[in-house]
Amino acid sequence: MSYKDKKVITIGIVSELTGLSERKIRYYEERKLIYPDRTKGGTRKYSFIDVERLIDIANKMEDGMQTFEIRRQEQKMMKKKEVRDKMLRGQLNAAFNIRK
Repeated sequence: MSYKDKKVITIGIVSELTGLSERKIRYYEERKLIYPDRTKGGTRKYSFIDVERLIDIANKMEDGMQTFEIRRQEQKMMKKKEVRDKMLRGQLNAAFNIRK
């Protein structure tokens, strides 16, 4: 796991890094655009990738996109990635003559 994937940043720091209010960050979580981890005490923890994602979301919102459009776009990208990964696995299996 890369340091960018580790969820160690609190919402206050994320707010400072992104310029977004804590309320707006929580709203993006409610809209299923970001998924922070929670400590046993309920504190949200974010990664550097989450910070980058929040900046991307904010930019898209400024450009006039709605949260449902951002989520739909993300789902399409994930679907394409799944298909690409499946194709690559098939090509590797064929190249190395791996049978399941």
